[in-house]
Amino acid sequence: MTIYFEDIEAGREVTTARRTITDADILWFCGISGDFNPLHTDIEFIREHTPFRDRIAHGHLILSITGGLRSELDSWRIIAYLDCQRRFLAPVYAGDTVHAAYLVTEVRPSASRPGTGVVVCEIRALNQAGEIVQQGADVLLIGSRNGPDES
Repeated sequence: MTIYFEDIEAGREVTTARRTITDADILWFCGISGDFNPLHTDIEFIREHTPFRDRIAHGHLILSITGGLRSELDSWRIIAYLDCQRRFLAPVYAGDTVHAAYLVTEVRPSASRPGTGVVVCEIRALNQAGEIVQQGADVLLIGSRNGPDES
């Protein structure tokens, strides 16, 4: 069932599925992103020079994973991802399980694209202990039920 702009109200909460982060996720992201910083690759450096206990996942890796986790958002008629803001608050290690919690804070018709609306969602990425590891906002362009591309 498709959820259109008209179906979304401020205050709506959406929680995603969970996913456990692996060593392979972190190392693959090094290769994909080209970011081989010792914080992600060198356990001895981390233990000698940082407060972290092990390799940490890239902040953008966690942003990407939580953004792709199954949820009600999969049914939203998303036309475009307009903006993304994140603060990286706590490390994520291999073995941590993350999920995201969204809260719709603003819903308004688009001023520039008739037949669509703008939805702002606060997002919190949490680990298995309920600790907020990332916090921010996503801004989405959502199609209306009778938008220009709907028949």
